[in-house]
Amino acid sequence: MARKKRRYLKRKILGIAVLTYLVFANSCMTMRSSAKETQQFFNEKGVTYIEKTAQIEDKKLHYIQTGNPDGPTLVFVHGSPGSWNAYESYLVDATLIKHFRLIAPDRPGFGKSEFRKSLGLKPQADLLNQLLKKLDNGKPYTLIGHSYGGPLIVKMALEKSNYYENLVVLAGALDPEAEKPEKWRKPLTWIPLKYLVPGALKPSNDELWFLKKDLVEMKPELHRLKTRTLIIHGTADKLVPYSNVPFMKEHFTKVDSLKVMALDSVNHFIVWNQERLIKDAILDWTNPK
Repeated sequence: MARKKRRYLKRKILGIAVLTYLVFANSCMTMRSSAKETQQFFNEKGVTYIEKTAQIEDKKLHYIQTGNPDGPTLVFVHGSPGSWNAYESYLVDATLIKHFRLIAPDRPGFGKSEFRKSLGLKPQADLLNQLLKKLDNGKPYTLIGHSYGGPLIVKMALEKSNYYENLVVLAGALDPEAEKPEKWRKPLTWIPLKYLVPGALKPSNDELWFLKKDLVEMKPELHRLKTRTLIIHGTADKLVPYSNVPFMKEHFTKVDSLKVMALDSVNHFIVWNQERLIKDAILDWTNPK
């Protein structure tokens, strides 16, 4: 009887420990801001913003908007994991908000957009295309995507040919051969292990594990891409190798205008450590009047 009680006690302690871990880890790894934190950030910067959640099919997509509502639009698509916050300093940049309407969505599965519900490249592209069609103000769209956001904006442009005026691919992962998904990721996509992966790391792990397959499927379509494309990539990027750049140059055969900015000895995190350069490059590439 005493032995059974000890076993029961151990299981109870283990269960409490697992539950505590899940609650604590998920609360710490959301990578998203509360409405109060968002309001405080924009108020401190003196920038007017819109925070909304749109209903697209059976999904809810959250986004932040700043800038000139009647201007051409810059759409900032974050990497994995992430949320709109990845571009918060861009959303309050005085020059950008003067010339553009700026939109930064939480990608499906992240932030406040169907949090932790994983989707592949194509369904994400379809949902974001529908969101931007809903928000269309009749002015040109420029899509800007970092890391996983790179192939995503390319897929969006392939699915909506001639809809977008410009693409800006920041350290984008397009080459399936360059993708070396860590083998430890696969078991974390299985039930029940996937429920132990905290917060935003769960959808991130899922989409990164399946990214290589998604890129293989997209590769034959790349020759159809026509949208003007600016590629910015660090030569010292260890997460998304620079070999992605020659791959894109080889396969973007019908792109109207293709420009590459190779950043010597720069790593993957160019959105933040090359912020001024990227802002200037966006302004030069889009040439706002």
